[in-house]
Amino acid sequence: MDLLFVVLAVLVASGAVFATSYFLLKQFLEHEQKKRLLDLKLQNQNLLTPIRLQAYERLVLFLERISPSSLILRVYQPGMNAFQFQTTLIKNVRDEWEHNLSQQVYISANAWEYIKIAKEETIKMINIAASRIGENVSGTDLSTAIFELSMQTQAQKNQQAIDYLKNDIRQLF
Repeated sequence: MDLLFVVLAVLVASGAVFATSYFLLKQFLEHEQKKRLLDLKLQNQNLLTPIRLQAYERLVLFLERISPSSLILRVYQPGMNAFQFQTTLIKNVRDEWEHNLSQQVYISANAWEYIKIAKEETIKMINIAASRIGENVSGTDLSTAIFELSMQTQAQKNQQAIDYLKNDIRQLF
């Protein structure tokens, strides 16, 4: 009976040591796993932060490039009629858009919406200005109509988008 009692005591003691070791080791490994994940997230954050900042910079540049004053001065060529100029302006806005389309991955959904609205308003403004002038007019007449119309609407949309991007950056960084 003593032998059975000793074996049972040893088994209970070794079982308690095993259970304690198991739970301590399990807790340690879970803690290490969480620590590794946190380190990995920090490394990713260090890699993504410059890319995200660059995306915001590129999109502010996009908004500046599609602003009426910048767009007209960059695109206009002497001798263009209004239709040619309208087509070239819209093509330029769309090319700029396609060039920066991938940047939406790095910015907030709300910021992207502001940018889309500014782009759509730019194209809309160009088309409205073109519809208000006659068919056989020069590109200069269209640029004047665009400038007049932009005083009322477009400058506000572009500036709202730029302001939103700036606020978004301040909140994130």
